[in-house]
Amino acid sequence: MARAAAVTSPTPRPAPLADRSEAVLSRLQLLVTRKLDGLLQGDYAGLLPGPGSEAGESREYRPGDDVRRMDWPVTARTTTPHVRRTVADRELETWLALDLSASLDFGTGQWLKREVVVAAAAAITHLTVRGGNRIGAVIGTGGGVSAPARRWRGRAASPGPGVLTRLPARSGRKEAQGLLRAVAGTAIQPGRGDLGALIEMLNRPPRRRGVAVVVSDFLAPAEQWARPMRKLRVRHDVLAIEVVDPRELELPDVGVLPVVDPESGELHEVQTADPRLRQRYADAATAQRATIAAALRGAGAAHLRLRTDRDWLLDMVRFVAAQRHARTRGTTR
Repeated sequence: MARAAAVTSPTPRPAPLADRSEAVLSRLQLLVTRKLDGLLQGDYAGLLPGPGSEAGESREYRPGDDVRRMDWPVTARTTTPHVRRTVADRELETWLALDLSASLDFGTGQWLKREVVVAAAAAITHLTVRGGNRIGAVIGTGGGVSAPARRWRGRAASPGPGVLTRLPARSGRKEAQGLLRAVAGTAIQPGRGDLGALIEMLNRPPRRRGVAVVVSDFLAPAEQWARPMRKLRVRHDVLAIEVVDPRELELPDVGVLPVVDPESGELHEVQTADPRLRQRYADAATAQRATIAAALRGAGAAHLRLRTDRDWLLDMVRFVAAQRHARTRGTTR
């Protein structure tokens, strides 16, 4: 009887992890398509020197222009000599450097920092994979131990502790979905990661000019990753996405608070009722974030900060709109 009752009135079971990941990635794709579609699209510099082959807009003839590019139909209509400009229309290659060290397995807002990293990767992937563009990724976990690159055929990668995993750049939506599944399925490992080594994987071997996106909390010392970031900027347009949790900026007044370092495992008890301690913590956090911002600015990278207690998609929309406005006004940052 008990067996029959269990069959007729089954208790709900949680969905498998793979099913939940697929549902989350599908929802992210829908959100990104609705709110960000078109903002990151547009012209980008050709990857090879010289004029392109695709026909562009016409403009008035200037002394020194190649007469072989005369636009005779427009010239006849306007009675003013015009030349046809060409566009270097070539595929864009984008690389993601995703920091999934132990410090990212933390969050006191709406999401964990790790979840914001995956969401940012999904947004960039969905918006750059079109038109034959290619996208690849390197993933760093805890431990700071480098490992040889592994092959990836659209299936989830399973890096071991302290490995740097490379997912080759490929085009197509199916390959992009496989890349995101690999990112979402990467397990965070204990130990300290090496953000500098992760970024250096985008510098070696040298890649064709394109876009490089580094997503991390940048809590590692700036001297560890600032130089690789500057080297990366020499060949690529670089976007640095900094993931921040509110508890990393200030402490709440909750009495004795046990704090565990996720990378070292050390446990500390902090008396948060002390206002001077909270103020010193806030001042140190402000100085740390200012150092990170200065290092990224010195590297020439565009800087986007996403918080776990805010709408990350809205922040990304505002950032992209500001970047487009800055480029229109003739400024780069």
